[in-house]
Amino acid sequence: MKRWSTLMLARTGVIAALYAALTFACFPVASGMVQFRLSEMLTLLPLFYVEAAPALMVGCFLSNLMTGCGAWDIIFGALITLVAAVCSRGMGKLFQNAFWRIFLGGFFPVALNALFLPLIWWLSAGELQMGYWLNVGALFLSQGVIIWGMGTALYFALKRLMEKNISVLTPTMPEKKE
Repeated sequence: MKRWSTLMLARTGVIAALYAALTFACFPVASGMVQFRLSEMLTLLPLFYVEAAPALMVGCFLSNLMTGCGAWDIIFGALITLVAAVCSRGMGKLFQNAFWRIFLGGFFPVALNALFLPLIWWLSAGELQMGYWLNVGALFLSQGVIIWGMGTALYFALKRLMEKNISVLTPTMPEKKE
């Protein structure tokens, strides 16, 4: 197992803080049946960094804590984020094609949030304002817009920076041998 470097630990803190800050910045629409958490675009970062998975979990935990979510949402929302990030990381290792990496890497955060958040809300409140499947559809759509829309832009921007050896959240990539 690879040991974590100081850079990886620092990157973990930056990603977690960025997730929490972006969620808090769009607070009125960051929670609920239709949620536009700008921070969800960061869920594609596990395609690049192994440490992004625990960072996203910590960021989600802090976000849910700051925005007044219930205990079930704070705990299980963070765990769902971790599971989705680990699955996204796996897709990043399986696929090299950018389309499949983005589509399948983003599928897990979109689908797992859409399927499980309404269940968490039901456990917390004892009922849902709208039916389960309506909640699932609304979450799938709103999460998809952020993750596949804005996340794709973030993915290509970060990839381009890495290819140019510009160090933003990342060490420089090794030189390519021709």
